[in-house]
Amino acid sequence: MPSNRKRIATVFFGILLAALAGVGLTTGAWAAEPQPWQLGMQTPVSPGKESLHSLHDILLWIITAITLFVLALLIYVIVRFRASANPNPSRTSHNTLIEVLWTVIPVIILVVIAVPSFRLLYYLDRTEEADMTIKVTGHQWYWNYAYPDHGDFAFDSYMIAEEDLKPGQKRLLEVDNALVVPAGKNIRVLVAGADVMHSWLVPAIGVQLYTIPGRINETWFRIDKPGTYYGQCNQICGVNHAYMPVKVEAVSEAEFEAWVKQAQDKFADNGDRKVAAVAAQ
Repeated sequence: MPSNRKRIATVFFGILLAALAGVGLTTGAWAAEPQPWQLGMQTPVSPGKESLHSLHDILLWIITAITLFVLALLIYVIVRFRASANPNPSRTSHNTLIEVLWTVIPVIILVVIAVPSFRLLYYLDRTEEADMTIKVTGHQWYWNYAYPDHGDFAFDSYMIAEEDLKPGQKRLLEVDNALVVPAGKNIRVLVAGADVMHSWLVPAIGVQLYTIPGRINETWFRIDKPGTYYGQCNQICGVNHAYMPVKVEAVSEAEFEAWVKQAQDKFADNGDRKVAAVAAQ
């Protein structure tokens, strides 16, 4: 019997250690793109994503504590009030103290969760000090990006087919025209949908916003570290939903200005017709 209890205890603590290891992995050094066998979130590269990580870590500890408490309580009840130990069960129908506690304590927990949640929600909603604006329009099955503060040029962004990928490029994530932004600048993002609802998601930046036909939604981000960051449409939008990647390149201000000059010539004929048409609906 003692050996069985020892095995059970070993298994239990093994599961507990695995869970705690999973908690640690949420802060691992994942960057820019999904990784094989990844358990945690990607490394944050924006203030918004860092705040999301902080809230996630707080909530993870809270729900872990609640789960372990419920598990311990369940084990205690199973052992303490088993039939063999209680041939004459209690007829108690209520307990005022316990009923007050299980009402007040959850309310306190919800308030503790709600306060930082609402603060973060309003922080991510919009910025009053945007350095530039970008318009994002979701289509079946590609993205259209417009730069109204830089000559109002626009371009489409399609996924590169697997057979056209060059060595080093990433399957299902590479596009022909990436969204380019300057690092260290507050970017206002206005999104809309041209046909059905899509969702513009870039995990490392902490941006996820629905693109809805006839409606313009707003968010913002600031990428503090230059680099390339990938995302995807995460709202089922039709047969090719899986082939709508998002690629964002954050570059220095000088590199961005040089890219803008090239893009203005390259996409001069595109204009902003698609985005304007959606916004006018």
